[in-house]
Amino acid sequence: DPPAAERCLRRIMRPDDANIAGNVHGGTVLKMIEEAGAIISTRHCNSGQGEPCVAALARVERTDFLSPMCIGEVANVSAEITYTSKHSVEVQVNVMSENILTGAKKVTNKATLWYVPLSLKNVNKVVEVPPIQYVHKEQEDEGRKRYEEQKLDRLETKQRNGDVILPVINPAEPHTVGYSQSSLIHLVGPSDCTLLGFVHGGVTMKLMDEVAGIVAARHCKTNIVTASVDAINFHEKIKKGSVITISGRMTFTSNKSMEIEVFVDADPFVDEPQERYRAVSAFFTYVSLSKEGKPLPVPQLLTESEEEKRRFEEGKGRYLQTKAKRQAQLQQAVQH
Repeated sequence: DPPAAERCLRRIMRPDDANIAGNVHGGTVLKMIEEAGAIISTRHCNSGQGEPCVAALARVERTDFLSPMCIGEVANVSAEITYTSKHSVEVQVNVMSENILTGAKKVTNKATLWYVPLSLKNVNKVVEVPPIQYVHKEQEDEGRKRYEEQKLDRLETKQRNGDVILPVINPAEPHTVGYSQSSLIHLVGPSDCTLLGFVHGGVTMKLMDEVAGIVAARHCKTNIVTASVDAINFHEKIKKGSVITISGRMTFTSNKSMEIEVFVDADPFVDEPQERYRAVSAFFTYVSLSKEGKPLPVPQLLTESEEEKRRFEEGKGRYLQTKAKRQAQLQQAVQH
């Protein structure tokens, strides 16, 4: 297949996809993005002469929610393969919302995902990916650069993954980390899993967004929406029958946004010898909205311990970095 091969998912947004204000959950959108990516990469990885396989999600690059989607709108999700290495596939996905009454369309998301094909016969075996044909040599060179960058970033994230979120008993003070921190426990059933009996990346991301949303809503007591998600790294597969704990805590607030760190820890099935392990980690950014959908100021996060202060400063660093990148992109767009 040439890189332009696109696969489209279309779905009308229903009340159970959205919050009480009618804004579609970021997790619902992330799940659709992952489904489109899984379909196109699994199809591509089975197009050669190799053994049958299923593409598993390894990483989602930073993704911005450019505008909220509402109940009754149709989500159009299109995906294309933009790079292949020997054992991985890069998929770029665009999401467009369509108002079916007026025909108005707007881009709501752009996302880049990395998949790894796992053999149907042996789930621990990564099979080879058939190469794609590039229109220009530059496309391949740029793709290789992105591939090397994400490989490095995954290693770094793995190193800082020892952190845990401990339950807080009766936190009294509003706007503290302990006051809004939340956890969700989920038993992984067959409907959460791929053909190989492992959790779909999209299911995990939807649960992560749910927890992050609870943290954000507790902190500011208003309608909140997902603004962006930092890179999500899937460190280890989660088997059917595992119990997963999704924990979230506030790390940083600016005037208009909140950063929430989310971990997914898995306890393997009853008779498995394996200990609890960290499966996924990411940072979600939320904004607070008025009833009219206008951004509201966010209450300042009150940090208490040295650890909380350190995490706040790290969050501030990420926030300023993103802001600088966005300004640079805007300047570039103006010049062109």
